[in-house]
Amino acid sequence: MMGLDPFALSIISIVLLSLLGLPIGHSMIASSILYLMLSGLDMGTAAEQLLNGLFSSYILLAVPLFILAAELMNSGSMTLRLLAFCNAFVGRFPGGLALVNVGQSIIFAGMSGSAIADAAGTGKMMQKMMTEGGKYPPAFAAALTASTAVIGPIIPPSIPIVIYALVSDASIGYLFLAGVMPGLLMGAMQIALILTTAKRRNFPVEKPVPVRELPGVTLKAFPALMMPIVLLGGIYGGATTPTEAAAVAALYALLVSAILYRSVSFGSIYQSLLSSARTTSSIGMLIAGALVFNYVVTIENVPTMLSQWLGGFDLSPMAFLLIVNVILLLLGCLLEGTTILLVIVPVFIPTANALGIDLVHFGIVCVVNIMLGLITPPYGLLLFVMAGISGCSLNKIIREVLPFLIALLIALLVITLVPDISLWLPRQFGYRG
Repeated sequence: MMGLDPFALSIISIVLLSLLGLPIGHSMIASSILYLMLSGLDMGTAAEQLLNGLFSSYILLAVPLFILAAELMNSGSMTLRLLAFCNAFVGRFPGGLALVNVGQSIIFAGMSGSAIADAAGTGKMMQKMMTEGGKYPPAFAAALTASTAVIGPIIPPSIPIVIYALVSDASIGYLFLAGVMPGLLMGAMQIALILTTAKRRNFPVEKPVPVRELPGVTLKAFPALMMPIVLLGGIYGGATTPTEAAAVAALYALLVSAILYRSVSFGSIYQSLLSSARTTSSIGMLIAGALVFNYVVTIENVPTMLSQWLGGFDLSPMAFLLIVNVILLLLGCLLEGTTILLVIVPVFIPTANALGIDLVHFGIVCVVNIMLGLITPPYGLLLFVMAGISGCSLNKIIREVLPFLIALLIALLVITLVPDISLWLPRQFGYRG
């Protein structure tokens, strides 16, 4: 053990501390300090890297603001009105409520930026709606909600895309645009799967909403439906930066819930702020730990060594992307997505650059991989979230989620092999990559 170099010892330290239950962010900070101490470097560098990384990155402010916007939506009645809107239009088809689940995830994706927020917010409501009266098996409803929630961070806004923009220096505006078509493709794959299995599994059809009531349902949901327009219109109209747009989104959610819908109280606003602060603190520690550990990785020249090693295989850009897919999918089974984005993905970026891979396309491929890790056994975080919400055993949810995971893996393969799916929309807005 003592013969190992400081970098190897720091890696072992991260693994051991994590297995002992220390949060991964704290583990990375402690192990980075261990590396600096063993290497004879100034241990104060850890604090310097942490503070510089957190306080010099204006874009990171978008993360707590998007979280707050999602919390305010859930505390008000915006989510309920969106569900009623989706049900009015697709509930009448076979597997109607299952289709509503996909539809609300696509719409809600344009507001929260977080898969966990989608599952914990609308997921609770969808679980109740789908299982009420024995319409759908609880495990299927939980698996579907977990699967549809992964769309949230693909369609803008997206907290993982914000973090990828931080580590890659790619344009966050073009990255947001690049996620729209892949997110819709993932939703289409889930809809196709539901429609093909609805009759075989005897899924119920919801009572059709009369056509004369559709304008009223749409009008009630209209302020909530306008939120993505306000958000993205501000960014691409040049009125706001992505961070400022996140603040506008949070303010818009508050004003709509408090003034138009009159569905929030001071108590619920306080709880939303409290919940947002807790979630932000958790993500902040992960980012802090990764920033310090990335300094260690840079000192060890790991990205350059990996680039040279992969270069020895004479890989084509597509072969490299497929290898990255496999690695990220495997890591997604074991590691938290933010950790992968902050520690693992930056190691691949120099090689992707050297091979001429567009970093916007590469970012979408990475984020989709990481989101699929949330529903990949054995440690998919969304599976645990929905197990807690539904009360179903993890084994039952895993059995039900596998067909959706396969459908989403097919979508990932198409997104990887056809870069234009990601890049078409950014190019319509002037992207030259």
